[in-house]
Amino acid sequence: MPEPTSTRATVRAVRRRQRDESGRRRGGPALLAVTGLVLVGSLAGCTHKPDDTPLQDAAAQLASSLAGGSLDGVALTGAAPAEATAERKDVFAAVPVRPTVTVKDVARVKDHDDQATATLAWTWPVAAGHPWSYTTTVHLDQGAKDATSTATGTATAAPSAGDDAWSVRWDPTVLLPDLADDQHVTFSRVRPQRANIVDGSGKAIVEDRAVNVIGVDKTRTDEAKWESSARSLAKALDLDADAYAKQVAAAGPKAFVEAIALRASDPTDVSKLTAIPGVVALAQKMPLAPTHDWARPLLGTVGDATAEIVKASGGRVQSGDQTGLSGIQKQYDAQLAGQAGIAIRLVDDGDGGLSSGGDGSDDKGTELFSVAVVDGTPVKLTLDSALQSDAEKVLADQKVAAAIVAVSTSGKVLAAASASAGGGLSTATTGKFAPGSTMKVASSLALLREGAKATTTVPCTPSLTVDGRKFTNDADYPPGRLGDIALKTAFANSCNTAFISQAKKIDQQELHDAAADLGIGVPSALGVPAFFGSVPTTGGGATDHAASMIGQGRVEASPLTMATVAATVAAGHRVSPVLVEPAKSAATEAGAATASPTDVATLSPTAAPSKLTKSEASTLHGFMRAVVTEGTGTILSSLPGDVAAKTGTAQFGDGGKAHAWMIAADGDVGVAVFVDEGEYGATTAGPLLKEFLQDLAQDHPSK
Repeated sequence: MPEPTSTRATVRAVRRRQRDESGRRRGGPALLAVTGLVLVGSLAGCTHKPDDTPLQDAAAQLASSLAGGSLDGVALTGAAPAEATAERKDVFAAVPVRPTVTVKDVARVKDHDDQATATLAWTWPVAAGHPWSYTTTVHLDQGAKDATSTATGTATAAPSAGDDAWSVRWDPTVLLPDLADDQHVTFSRVRPQRANIVDGSGKAIVEDRAVNVIGVDKTRTDEAKWESSARSLAKALDLDADAYAKQVAAAGPKAFVEAIALRASDPTDVSKLTAIPGVVALAQKMPLAPTHDWARPLLGTVGDATAEIVKASGGRVQSGDQTGLSGIQKQYDAQLAGQAGIAIRLVDDGDGGLSSGGDGSDDKGTELFSVAVVDGTPVKLTLDSALQSDAEKVLADQKVAAAIVAVSTSGKVLAAASASAGGGLSTATTGKFAPGSTMKVASSLALLREGAKATTTVPCTPSLTVDGRKFTNDADYPPGRLGDIALKTAFANSCNTAFISQAKKIDQQELHDAAADLGIGVPSALGVPAFFGSVPTTGGGATDHAASMIGQGRVEASPLTMATVAATVAAGHRVSPVLVEPAKSAATEAGAATASPTDVATLSPTAAPSKLTKSEASTLHGFMRAVVTEGTGTILSSLPGDVAAKTGTAQFGDGGKAHAWMIAADGDVGVAVFVDEGEYGATTAGPLLKEFLQDLAQDHPSK
């Protein structure tokens, strides 16, 4: 702690002189009369009630100025505004947040209408849910003449509006009860241990892993080389050279400017990077998933807290903290991060530093406020790490957005992988796409409820026109499956015209209800933002209804939605998917802020109970099994067990592109594979699904 500033020394000298001359010190004769305080405007028996508005205004101005940090414009005795401002700054220099200061009450001193006291309520948001609060008492005088002198002896006039104006007697206790002239506040903050994100078995997914943080250390090379080094490093790492060079230029002359953090296992030759002038590699540890892309859109990232995050945290997050920047890491940051330990102490000048941080072990002075450190609590996911890794591997070579989702019949999301080509979005859970012929599972259920059976004959024609719009089957639809065929056969071979021919037998509401009973459009307590699907009930007319029968038009679903449909068929009842297992964190129990998932719809299911029966589910499973044994999904026929599936192809845009889908029920797991731009569900999504189901048989033997 540096020696007290000359400003504070001057203020103290003036105070001592004033106390000697006037006796108006706390506890002196003039203040003993305060024991008879009455509230403003409540002087019983007085025939004259003075106007208290100026008094209240003076107290309010003081409170606002103390909160803002500057006493400029406040009428003071005992110190000039600049001196009081310097003292306030000195005393609280270590506290990293600004307080709110409000006037709790104002009262005149009994029998001394020209004297008053005000009680100020201070609140410092040093920790979310744990503000440091206290009150101070301030003495005010009406018409007082300021006798404050500067170090040179020049009189300083109080900025009053006249002899009747109120001025504040400046004293250390305006800032803090029992604060003496030679004291200040210290602040120490102990960062908690950030918790891991764990999988369904409790094994850490995201944990500290060795990395090399690569960047330009501006102290390691001449200023003339800063820009060229930044550009050379960015080029070697395939980063935006202009952006990184600008970042380096904007940093201070002694700054280390990070470019990238490479895993220790990364094949990049770090020695070639550090050969660039000024480039260094710092060996550190960072909370990371098993690989760079492993569930990245879901898990998110951790990094230095931004100014926006610090501001929005209400004191929970401070500059320099590591915090969640996206995904689950951000959504559940309060649970994962825990609660920082806080210690605020009053110490004599010369003891303790002014900087925040430290380990909280300094016990000098008097403790004013403390909050116990609470380490973070793990966020537990339902993911099966082996299956998630398999899904990531299957999608590794995709050049367009793609996803694989696996949901158990108990509702646990075992895998939710999104290809990196999806631009960092969680295609698996938030994608909105026409589901194509996978929707025929819901259309079939609606028809079964209208009396249809697996053997019911339906017409499968090459084309069918509804209100002027022509519908056709896929170009490679087998000619031998045209004509009057059984509904089960139409489903297995995915005859569009057969299903559209039955559209008049069910209305849009009935289609919607059947879809909802399978999980389409039904929110669940998933724990992360998601799109659960949508089947409109009104509007669109006959053409739109016909398109809805085959999963086009206004019908939308995510891969999560269609995996849920497959799991529902396997389970015999509607499955409600969950990814994040609810848990109370120790920090929450200690009073820290709780996590706030972004999409509340995922936490508040409101759908009506499903009317799906086991008999209906069994029939649908038989339809889907026929897809594998005799229809569009024979690519799966070599797999063991009674794998049941449905392919789907949904044209979009001008009709030249198509979403490729394939879903499957394999034992107690439902799976959906989606590729944004493909040929057909069977030919594009089918091989990916087969590879994943082969892995499923090895990694999930209970299926």
